[in-house]
Amino acid sequence: MAAEMWLKTLQDAKKTAIIQNGTRKVHFLLNDGRELVEEYNTTTNVVTRRAWRVKDKLGKNGEWNVEIGDPEPNQNGSIDTAGIQESPTSPFVTRRITRISLEWRIRNLPYSKDVYSVTAEDDGTITVRTTNKKYYKKLSIPDLDRCGVKIEQERINFTHQHNTLIITYKKPPALIDLENKIFQEVSKVQTRKEGEVQCPTS
Repeated sequence: MAAEMWLKTLQDAKKTAIIQNGTRKVHFLLNDGRELVEEYNTTTNVVTRRAWRVKDKLGKNGEWNVEIGDPEPNQNGSIDTAGIQESPTSPFVTRRITRISLEWRIRNLPYSKDVYSVTAEDDGTITVRTTNKKYYKKLSIPDLDRCGVKIEQERINFTHQHNTLIITYKKPPALIDLENKIFQEVSKVQTRKEGEVQCPTS
């Protein structure tokens, strides 16, 4: 049911699209006023970036909140909520998507792999802990929430290299099916090449 509701939300949204530098950028204006921008690799059709913007109480556009991809540039030197680290050495999280997996990269974690515990929780999150009690983080999985699927421990894998903890979650069939249906909707949007139309971007 959740997957059908989310698909309907995107079907009902106002959509514009542009192809720019090998990327299909799709802008959704949802009926509740939220804005969503998704960027797809035109070769793989995989989402490389997903960002949200919600109006504030005064009706003005807020900051872009990046769900997938690199965080927004920190132009003002201040800390924002998109994943910008507080200092060059503080751990910070970025997210990626591949055809078969969801992926998190937590940078600036120098400890060896055997220190980490990565577990699926009943609240639908992934919890990262270290036995030395130096790091603790809960990771939300909005992709699973939108398709109404429970998290499964056996789908989680992780590795550690170059001071980065890389966590992968193998996509369940329901999520792959929903992503395929969403891309079918995206493919229907009249898409112009760069220079032919202005598409709102994050």
